[in-house]
Amino acid sequence: MRSAIFSRFKSASSARLEEHGFESTTISDVLNSKGKGADGSWLWCTTDDTVYDAVKSMTQHNVGALVVVKPGEQKSIAGIITERDYLRKIIVQGRSSKSTKVGDIMTEENKLITVTPNTKVLRAMQLMTDNRIRHIPVINDKDMIGMVSIGDVVRAVVSEHREELDRLNAYIQGGY
Repeated sequence: MRSAIFSRFKSASSARLEEHGFESTTISDVLNSKGKGADGSWLWCTTDDTVYDAVKSMTQHNVGALVVVKPGEQKSIAGIITERDYLRKIIVQGRSSKSTKVGDIMTEENKLITVTPNTKVLRAMQLMTDNRIRHIPVINDKDMIGMVSIGDVVRAVVSEHREELDRLNAYIQGGY
């Protein structure tokens, strides 16, 4: 599965984060730093899969979310399933993960928060924080090209600030 088409996106309304000149890292940069395997290749399951199988896949791949597609329509995004969905909608409600379908507990496509490759990392961080989400699909036009986590975003911001601090120290010490 190479790409997926989004028919609708939810745009989050939140206060604009002040962006400074040196804070120019984009989501595309984050995907590139994750490695070749992360860009354009992402994990998925179908709405008809059991929650047990989805959680097993997340565990095997050490990820906290899977994109959900419609069976037989692997270019049609149905939503996303996360560890949080599992905890809140299976464990807490006492449901069986082996008999419940992913489509019954996933966050549906019309409620997804997404970013584009050109989205600034700080904007993505703000969307994730404001919406209390830890995984965000990356779309280009209507094709899904990857997924970033809050950990990916935080790493990028820390790296960016570390580089700026190094530049400022070099400038102060006269080595600029």
